[in-house]
Amino acid sequence: MDNRHFLKAVIGAALAMGTALASAEEITLKVAHFWPSSALSQQKVLEPWCDKIAKESSNRLKCQIYPSMQLGGTPPQLIQQAADGVADIVWTLPGYTAGRFPSVEVFELPFMSRTAEATSRALWDYVEQYGQKDFARVKPLAFHVHDNGYVHGNKPIKTMADFNGMKMRAPTRLTNKMLAAFGAAPVAMPLPAVTEAMSKGVIDGYVLPWEVIPTMKLQELTKYHSETDPSEPALYTAVFVIAMNKAKYDSLPADLKKVIDNNSGADFSAQIGRVWDESAPLARQKAVDNGNTFNTIPASELVSWRKEGDKLAAEWVKEMSDKGYPGQAMLDSAKSLIDKYKR
Repeated sequence: MDNRHFLKAVIGAALAMGTALASAEEITLKVAHFWPSSALSQQKVLEPWCDKIAKESSNRLKCQIYPSMQLGGTPPQLIQQAADGVADIVWTLPGYTAGRFPSVEVFELPFMSRTAEATSRALWDYVEQYGQKDFARVKPLAFHVHDNGYVHGNKPIKTMADFNGMKMRAPTRLTNKMLAAFGAAPVAMPLPAVTEAMSKGVIDGYVLPWEVIPTMKLQELTKYHSETDPSEPALYTAVFVIAMNKAKYDSLPADLKKVIDNNSGADFSAQIGRVWDESAPLARQKAVDNGNTFNTIPASELVSWRKEGDKLAAEWVKEMSDKGYPGQAMLDSAKSLIDKYKR
C-alpha cells in the first residue's frame, strides 16, 4: 500500500473510531426545578423518567437533578435557564413569567379542568396547534396541569363575600385576576415563598392543589380548607412545562434524540397529570390528620363564581385578539380538547 492509500486508511479508521466513541459517550443532563427533592415531582416523575431514559439508552443518557433552585436564580428564571443552557432540562410554570407565554393561559381560567390527566393531554395537543411560537426557544418535553385547585386559609370561604379583605396568594396572572374578581387582594409569589408568607401573616390564604400542601408543610399553618362541589369543574389549575435546551437536544446523536422523543409528548404529559390526580387523597389526609376544618362550596353558590369566570374568559379572549392571536378559537379549542379527553 503506498503512503497515500495508507494515509486515507488511517484517517478513515480514525473517523470511524471517533464516530463510535461519540455514539458511546455518556451524556449527563442537568435537570433543575424549584421543589425540594422530597416532592412528588422529583420522586414520582423526574426520577422514574431519568431511570427510563438511562435504561433505554444503555446508560448513555443520565440525569443530575438539581432541586430547590440549586443551580441558582429564582423560579421565574428557570425557563430562561433552559433557553440559555444553564440547565439542560427545567420544570417550571410558564405563568411565573407573566405575559411571556400567553397562549397557554387559557387553561388557567376558572372552571376549565376536571382531571389533571385529561387536561394535560388536551394541553399538549393544544400547544401543538397554538403554542409553537411562544415556546420556540426551548424544546418542550411535556405540558401538564396539577390536580384540582382549592382555597385554603385562616378562615373558611363559603360565599364569594368571604374573600373580601383577604390577602390571597396565587401562582399566575389569571389566578390573581380570579381572586381579585372574587373580592380578595391577590398576592403573587412563587410556591417556595408561600410557607414563610403564611407563617408571618403576609398572606391570609392561598389557592393550591392538595398535592403540594404537605410538601410545603402548609397543613400545619392552615386552619380551613374550602373545596368546590365535585360535580363542578375545578376552581382553577396551573400550567407547567418540562422544557429542554434546544442546542443540547440538537447535539445528541440520532438514537439518543429518539430516546428523548419516545419519552416526551402527549403520553408523558397525561402520565404526569395522572400522578397528580392520584396524589390528592393522600395529601388531603395530611390536613385531616392535622385536625383542620373542611367545607364544600355548593354548586348553587358557585353559579355567581362561574359568572365571574366567564367575564375573565371574555377579557382573555379580547386580550389575545388584541395581540394578534385567535383568542376565541383558542378558548373554544381548549374547552373542546378537555371535553374530548375527559374520563
